[in-house]
Amino acid sequence: MKANIDKKVWDTQKTRRLTKLNAAKDKGLEKLVPSDRTIELLETVLAPEDRVCIEGNNQKQADFLSECLSQCNNEVLNDLHILQSVLALPSHIDIFEKGIASKVDFSFSGPQALRLAKLVQQQKIQIGSIHTYLELYGRYFIDLIPNVCLITAHSADAEGNLYTGPNTEDTPAIVEATAFKSGIVIAQVNELVNSVPRVDIPADWVDFFIVAPKPNYIEPLFTRDPAQITEVQILMAMMVIKGIYAPYQIKRLNHGIGFNTAAIELLLPTYGAELNLKGKICTNWALNPHPTMIPAIESGFVDSIHSFGSEVGMDEYIQSRPDVFFTGKDGSMRSNRAFSQTAGLYACDLFIGATLQIDLQGNSSTATVDRIAGFGGAPNMGSDPHGRRHSSYAYLKAGKEATDGRVVKGRKLVVQMVETYREHMDSVFVEELDAWQLQEKMGSDFPPIMIYGDDVTHIVTEEGIANLLLCRTPEEREQAIRGVAGYTPIGMQRDHEKVKELRQRGIIQRPEDIGVDASKATRDLLAAKSVKDLVKWSNGTYSPPSRFRNW
Repeated sequence: MKANIDKKVWDTQKTRRLTKLNAAKDKGLEKLVPSDRTIELLETVLAPEDRVCIEGNNQKQADFLSECLSQCNNEVLNDLHILQSVLALPSHIDIFEKGIASKVDFSFSGPQALRLAKLVQQQKIQIGSIHTYLELYGRYFIDLIPNVCLITAHSADAEGNLYTGPNTEDTPAIVEATAFKSGIVIAQVNELVNSVPRVDIPADWVDFFIVAPKPNYIEPLFTRDPAQITEVQILMAMMVIKGIYAPYQIKRLNHGIGFNTAAIELLLPTYGAELNLKGKICTNWALNPHPTMIPAIESGFVDSIHSFGSEVGMDEYIQSRPDVFFTGKDGSMRSNRAFSQTAGLYACDLFIGATLQIDLQGNSSTATVDRIAGFGGAPNMGSDPHGRRHSSYAYLKAGKEATDGRVVKGRKLVVQMVETYREHMDSVFVEELDAWQLQEKMGSDFPPIMIYGDDVTHIVTEEGIANLLLCRTPEEREQAIRGVAGYTPIGMQRDHEKVKELRQRGIIQRPEDIGVDASKATRDLLAAKSVKDLVKWSNGTYSPPSRFRNW
């Protein structure tokens, strides 16, 4: 019987890979490729409809390779399917406008959000899905396996061993998914060295590497100038520290990006110390090395920080604080976005971040009709993980509040910290998210909601805190949200009697209800009032990017 069955070929992927590598070899392209032959290399080892993973992180960018890809001939390369965590650079969008790529699966697109939205409106791009980081990384190993990946590293030796430096970020996940499934790995590096400080990516996982004409771009995404923090943000930070962090004894946490959370970080050494909270809150973090964390670290609030990536100018400071950061024998930090996302999901008790829109169910999104910013890691960090089995004071307390009694599981705290109006006087609080309109434009099965309302435990605005854990009906939840929505149309339509009742029950808390004196919410409370102050706190080891130097 077996003789009559067609023999199945089991190595078609390997054969395809070898065909591409041999084509490069026939053109005289060796493992170390001259930078002026990069476009030729890409047109040789990529093929139409290939899945191509470009390393575009929150910070570290394979910018030279991306720029070269955007200059390829669209008659040679077309209909590529791009897999990319962050669409950050103009070249990331150029490849779609030029017809080189037609489909994308991504997580975040902050810097290119407007261009991406325009392409969607014009139906010139197909979005597979807007993923969370972990969701996208996971699919690299399941059904979005890259045929080719374009990555970046700090340095390489002659064999092609790569050193990623402090900004490892996505590199291990991208390379492993590609290299072990008959894909092709191409790296741009800043320099060729005799010996790398440590081997982050082994040479036998790398097919080609190129010394780029200039160092790869790194975005100082997590740098916030304390001079830009407002008194409203300071008031909200005071409420968070006294009304959430203290009563829940939040020790393990993650902060999103923004001036709101920067204000919290800069109040820990002052307001937090005044409340005698050192050692009781904010000790262990999944967090990039925010410069605004320096005063809290120096004041003894912080025990450990594991980072998704690094931050420009923080290398020397990190090296000088190995008790806090995860560093190697060479002193440089080892970051890992996937591991930090996992830690934020399962090991942290609280996530706090911001958003562009919140509806009356507490659903939130940063994808609006004219600005598709994507989600990044917020849906991972800002969700209640049902796989968690270990307890903590905060997890248990939140679980009890959510159930009015005996608990079989706790709750992770997910806090949305927003001012009621954002730029251009657009209300954050809306009857319906733009996500529903985008679902239709994108042809998606789901609206692109960033954090689902049933995961959100608290909403903090300049008006107060809404503890959604204590709400027992959808109507109570809606009025709790309206009760902190300020003078927005949503807030103006509140049921005043119901809001009064919710306040009496502690579901809504105004600053005075938790003993926060709004008159003390001034910039005098910040541990550092400028970037220069952060440098002083670091004893000169923090070297901010030039655009943040105004002294």
